[in-house]
Amino acid sequence: MAPSGLLRSFSKLLAPARFPSAPSVRSKFYVREPQHSNPDWLKVGLTLGTTVFLWAYLINQHNEDVLEYKRRNGLK
Repeated sequence: MAPSGLLRSFSKLLAPARFPSAPSVRSKFYVREPQHSNPDWLKVGLTLGTTVFLWAYLINQHNEDVLEYKRRNGLK
């Protein structure tokens, strides 16, 4: 098949793949402004609690790893 014929077949495949016009497109998600005057304290508490837990776990794991490293290498 000649290159022009190959391009023609590709253009036939791509022709139906067009974006719909902007006015007919509806968003699946509704975007709204967050309410800064009334925060969701459950989400805030869960977020901060999770952050504190993960940092504490990370620091504890690091300290255990350092002690294990020193024990294996005879540094302490």
